[in-house]
Amino acid sequence: MTVRIKIILLITLSFVLQMAFFPAHFADPFKPNLLIMFIVYMGFRESVLWGATGSFLLGLLQDSLSGMYFGLNSFSFLLIFIVLKAVSHRLYTDSRVLMVLGAFLASICNGFLNLLMLAVFSLAPGMYSTVLSVIIPQSMVNALIAYLVFSIVPLGKREEIP
Repeated sequence: MTVRIKIILLITLSFVLQMAFFPAHFADPFKPNLLIMFIVYMGFRESVLWGATGSFLLGLLQDSLSGMYFGLNSFSFLLIFIVLKAVSHRLYTDSRVLMVLGAFLASICNGFLNLLMLAVFSLAPGMYSTVLSVIIPQSMVNALIAYLVFSIVPLGKREEIP
């Protein structure tokens, strides 16, 4: 139970950083999406009930304060969680390297899912080039921040190199 309370506190801290601190100090493609890291963590470690509910609620929380279309991130976060949960039983999920790679791939998938949903449900013609130009830089920044976060916070174990 204390692990879930710690995770909730980390999510709250990361959400405050993401919504208040990062937009004031970083340019657009280099703002990390800290909530993606928690989606990756929940996809690899949490049960389906907690993870699916948490990922959907994190997406709704981000959508409600980001100014984008409501439900865009909640659907993509839920779909990313489902894919990660489907492959998690085949992977060594205690690996920090897997967490970083998962954050990188989840960021790319999030960008392409958002682009797909914007293409289907939106009539904004200039949105596609904007989203396509920030997918790779934001994914690399998310991987770097995920490496730092999973090095400091013991969510991913360190591998022993012989």
